[in-house]
Parts: sequence; C-alpha cells; structure tokens
Amino acid sequence: MDFNLFSQQLPKIKNLPLPGEASHFKMAPEIRIQFMRERKRIPENSKKAGVIALFYPDAKLTTHLLLIHRKTYEGVHSNQIGFPGGKMESNDSDLIETALRETHEEVGVPPEEVTLIKSLSTVYIPPSNFEVQPYVGLLVNPFSFIPEEAEVESLVEVPIVDFMDDSKIFTQKLSTSYATDIDVPAFNLNGYTVWGATAMMLSEIKELLKQVL
Repeated sequence: MDFNLFSQQLPKIKNLPLPGEASHFKMAPEIRIQFMRERKRIPENSKKAGVIALFYPDAKLTTHLLLIHRKTYEGVHSNQIGFPGGKMESNDSDLIETALRETHEEVGVPPEEVTLIKSLSTVYIPPSNFEVQPYVGLLVNPFSFIPEEAEVESLVEVPIVDFMDDSKIFTQKLSTSYATDIDVPAFNLNGYTVWGATAMMLSEIKELLKQVL
C-alpha cells in the first residue's frame, strides 16, 4: 500500500473507539480467554511496559509495520516476536516516554522522529506479570534501523498488505509457559509465527485499520 495514502488515512483511527478485549479474544487461546474473563483486576505489583506499533515507508514508499525478533535469553519472552519497547524505568515520566526511549534503544529511531497516533488497550501478561501499554506510531520517512545487538536478533519488517491479509491468521499447537500442546491462534508474518500478547495487540490494530483503509 502506498505510504502517502496510508499516512493520510491512519490518523482517522484517533476518534474510533477501541475494540479492546473483543479483539484480543480473537487471537488468544481458550485458556487465556478464560483467565481474562475471570480476572478481577490486574495485580498491584504488576510491572509496566510501553511498546510502539511503528508504521513506516520503505525505500519504494510502500507501507510496513516494524516488529522485532528478540534474542534467546533466560525469560518467558525469549526468542519471540514483539514490538519495539520495554519496561518502564523509574526516571520515565510516563509510558509514552518509556515506549519512545526503548524503541530508540532497540532499533535506533529517535523519539522526535515518531508521530504517536493513538494509545491502544492495555494487555496484561500473566507469566511475566507485565501490563503492556501499546501505541500506534508513524515514521514519515524511510529509515535505516539500527538493531540493538544484545536484545534484537533481527528486524521483522512486515508489508501492511500481508498484515491485513486474513489468510495470514491460522491456528497452531504450541506449548506456552502456562499450558502444553494447546491450540493457539497466530499470525504468519514474514515466515514467523506471531502469537500471544503481540498477536492480541495486532488484532486490535487490524480492526482499527479495517475501518479507515
């Protein structure tokens, strides 16, 4: 999709109501849906994180969405696909600053280059006890990303036409940190299986985009 057209249409999502959990449920396994329905409140000791779904033009001015393939490490999110972003630090004024700072650290995009369009519904991740605040952001010019070697295995630059293609959604049996061999809805993006909290956030973004594109 031509980026000039996309960048004109994207701001229209600002005034749209958030689909919220209804969109999250579409990309969550049954056991996760049951937990979400039964959950009374997010634990007071939950950690906070901010991430950015960053849309940008490539050299040919076609629209892409940036995801990252995380390094293998000791942790529940090892070797997974996610958004640039991370944990809130004590000197961050808010989660917007967190998301922009972490995006700068992980992929090299200066905060002033990002136009934030909309905040999305938060997603609580039980295995790591994180409450994640996602944002939709726009990078108006082609950019040479600089992956942070210690955290980012590779960049996953997804053409928006693939992201919006419903045939890219499928179900796969996976073992997670809380269940073994369960049916998990996922996106097939650039050959990667994208599931869990990232897929849930992507589902909400996709529903918003369908209303303006």
